[in-house]
Amino acid sequence: MDNKWAKVIIHASAFFAPVLVPILFWLLSSDEEIKRVSIQALLFQGVMWILIFISSLLVIFIIGIPLLIVFGIMTIVVPLIGIVKALGDQSWDYPIVGRWV
Repeated sequence: MDNKWAKVIIHASAFFAPVLVPILFWLLSSDEEIKRVSIQALLFQGVMWILIFISSLLVIFIIGIPLLIVFGIMTIVVPLIGIVKALGDQSWDYPIVGRWV
């Protein structure tokens, strides 16, 4: 499979299998770029789930509502940006977790 389409699938997996697909690509791919993107996608989803959970706990204090909105939008928009960048064959790192890997 072409690296470009593998990256598109990894980014798009945020909408249908945000944990399974990146893990499978990380385990089965021998390409370092694919491994890096899959780990970033997996870490990004994990961090966003944690942030959304914490924000939902903070709804009691009103501050959680805007945080839920921002993190919810990020969970949708960031993978879409990754898909567009992958289709353009451009290197792209996820925000928040991009420098961890």
